[in-house]
Amino acid sequence: MKIFRQSLVREFAATAVAAFIVLLGITVTTQLVRFLGLAAGGSITFSGVFALLAFTSFSYLPVLLSLTLFIAVLMSLSRCYRDSEMIVWFSSGLSLTAWIRPVLSFALPIVILIALLSLVLSPWAITKSDEFRGYMDNRDDISQVTPGVFRESRHNERVFFVENVSEGDNMVANVFVSSTQHSQTGVMVAKRGFLETADNGDRFLVLLNGRRYEGLPGSAEYKVSEFERYAMRIDVREARASTPSAKSLPTLDLLNHPSPIHRGELAWRLGLPLSALILALLAIPLSFVNPRAGRSLNLVLAILVYMIYNNVLSIGQAWIAQQRISLPVGLWGVHAAMLLMLAMLFFRRLTPFSLFRYFK
Repeated sequence: MKIFRQSLVREFAATAVAAFIVLLGITVTTQLVRFLGLAAGGSITFSGVFALLAFTSFSYLPVLLSLTLFIAVLMSLSRCYRDSEMIVWFSSGLSLTAWIRPVLSFALPIVILIALLSLVLSPWAITKSDEFRGYMDNRDDISQVTPGVFRESRHNERVFFVENVSEGDNMVANVFVSSTQHSQTGVMVAKRGFLETADNGDRFLVLLNGRRYEGLPGSAEYKVSEFERYAMRIDVREARASTPSAKSLPTLDLLNHPSPIHRGELAWRLGLPLSALILALLAIPLSFVNPRAGRSLNLVLAILVYMIYNNVLSIGQAWIAQQRISLPVGLWGVHAAMLLMLAMLFFRRLTPFSLFRYFK
């Protein structure tokens, strides 16, 4: 029996690794596409894409690991039903409840990891992500210019276009600047330029060997002038202090400042490891497959249970934040209901003549 349980845990682990790689790959791909879109628009730098991607993916780990654990137990036990290994299990005098021990031996270390991530590491990753976004938002206009993309300045009085940027020596090539000053529009073009910082800290975009067009073409005020050097002062944005969100606060701060929003966030963080453990146990009765019948019904039911569980957790968090329910009711009520469902599903599988058989 010990050898069988060890092989079962190894199968759980192999399935979990495969499921986690797939889920993480989907998450990273979707986030990468989103961040690349932001980088193309100049909101973030291309070098900052991977930093934000790492922080964001790290914050998703508790949910991904919870789903991974559920899938690993569900798929492994479903295979045992399909390959008729369950017949041998039941014929040896063991019941379905005997699966609880090997499932718990595999699930508990992952649940502890989920608790560590949810309570400590995920808030840290969200904090670092918010800090990095704040740094990106506080950059000056030129720093937000993306090569090959028109970029409007902060106060909408200038439009920049740079075909190429050399970050090593701050050189720019094929520069176009359209500015509006005193109700007059001026356009400057230059083959090259560079960024310069004065002794007092002011930053300038210096254009070399270019032209300046002022006024409307065809009017008497229209002028074209050439210049060898033209320095344009760049407005530096003042650093804006952002208020940290509840998701980025350490768990101790949520406990020390129990506002409604903080209590809702606390219920979510505590609920993730609890739900992961209950879902792993729910996978035992939900994994039932009749080898002679279709095997999709149990998977559909399992997915439905998972979606309902997570949505109810989110609703509970929102209701606690809105003070519609208390923290104990929102936290323990959901998990108590799922434990009741767990007991009902086990009773359905263990009792041949239970009323639940009529709802197969």
